[in-house]
Amino acid sequence: YATNSAGTTYGEQIEYFFSSITDIEGNEYPVIKIGTQFWMAENLGTTKFNDGSVIENITDNYGWADITAPAYSWYNNDKDTYKPKYGAFYNWYAVNTGKLCPSGWHVPSDAEYKTLEKHLGMTQEHADNLGPRGTDQGSQMKSTSGWIDNGDGTNTSGFTALPGGVRNHTTGAFMNEGSVTGFWSSTENSQEQAFYRYLFGDQDNVGRDFLVKSSGKYIRCIKD
Repeated sequence: YATNSAGTTYGEQIEYFFSSITDIEGNEYPVIKIGTQFWMAENLGTTKFNDGSVIENITDNYGWADITAPAYSWYNNDKDTYKPKYGAFYNWYAVNTGKLCPSGWHVPSDAEYKTLEKHLGMTQEHADNLGPRGTDQGSQMKSTSGWIDNGDGTNTSGFTALPGGVRNHTTGAFMNEGSVTGFWSSTENSQEQAFYRYLFGDQDNVGRDFLVKSSGKYIRCIKD
């Protein structure tokens, strides 16, 4: 590795910058440089937009499934256990406000996720596909611990994706902690759906698809 005033570089793909960003509530997130992009290395966990307005916390399952306004929740509605571990679930209506991330940062677009994936070795052809794609890019993004059934990754990217599960868009149920995680992009697919990324414990690639906007996914902010 090499260290200079900009940070420390390990190999060709991973470059750590020993700095962090803070959201409007004072939550602090480590920052990682991957290729030319600066990413939060943890999931967002704010309950306020960057203008100080409060995001609605929906605990009721059917209330979550039915809402078409910005909302957040913690896994199993258990803030003390899951906020430090996974951050918060947000629906895409919260993403669409453009006010989730700290000032100078934003929710990454579908194209910005593709830039990350291609830096980790995915071809353009695979990046443009839907469903599981690529080779070991998911393993490079997954944390080295926490995934069940031998699903841990190598985390050579430094992205450190943890298996925080999902919140179902139909029932509002919390599901699949330990085996899956998903991240919203800011890119809309239709009036009802938006693009997201997902990682599975039993797969080493990265999933790309679109889903109903009321689904609960995590957020990684990227620098403007």
